[in-house]
Amino acid sequence: MAGVLDNKVALITGAGSGIGRASAKIFAREGARLVLVDVVEQGGRETLQMVKELGTEAIFRKADVSKSADVNGAVADAVAAYGRLDCAFNNAGIGGAGRLTHEYSEEEWNRVISINLTGVWLCMKAEITQMLKQGGGAIVNTSSIMGLTGAIRVPAYTAAKHGVAGLTKAAALEYGRHGIRINAVCPAPIYTPLLMSGFDKRPDIEQRYIRSEPMKRLGQPEEVGEAVAWLCSDRASYVTGLPMPVDGGYMAQ
Repeated sequence: MAGVLDNKVALITGAGSGIGRASAKIFAREGARLVLVDVVEQGGRETLQMVKELGTEAIFRKADVSKSADVNGAVADAVAAYGRLDCAFNNAGIGGAGRLTHEYSEEEWNRVISINLTGVWLCMKAEITQMLKQGGGAIVNTSSIMGLTGAIRVPAYTAAKHGVAGLTKAAALEYGRHGIRINAVCPAPIYTPLLMSGFDKRPDIEQRYIRSEPMKRLGQPEEVGEAVAWLCSDRASYVTGLPMPVDGGYMAQ
């Protein structure tokens, strides 16, 4: 039986670990041909091997999403390899330092914004340009529940993820008439290497997160990936401009 992304060409940033890797494996299962992008070459190539073992066609491109030349090169690779770009998951991101707003340095602020927000915009810019040429496509961006609400000690991350949610809505309105759907996923804390590195330093944080969740557990990367695959598929053909919580009910409180 054909998958929901059968023969679609999909680009995934941040594909070397966590949500990006889980999504790549789900996209492969659903029949997509993949362009995997990550700034960490080892992780990206490990994901490439995993999806090839699942029987999918895939290529890897090392790229820094905060650099337009890298992003444009990744989209060009997709078109050169497969002739088109049907969907994109703009997932690459960093957490940044945990500091109060007045303690944040300009350098720290700029780094988080450049990757988490400007990087998403640069990816969208290149992807939309290609999708306009071919008559449509679907884009999903990674925001966060911190893009829907506030939190202490993560001012740059919160600002960037709010920006991603807003950019998603604005672009969805601009390009809906051109057959391009643009949505975002807004995960609660998910068991990823990025999050778990914080637990190593502060084990109490994991239990605090769990207590705050209505389902009394944290999410798995695959649970986000399944939502992304659906949003990229034709089964979500009337869904655009949505910042979708994937959060175990956190935002319903």
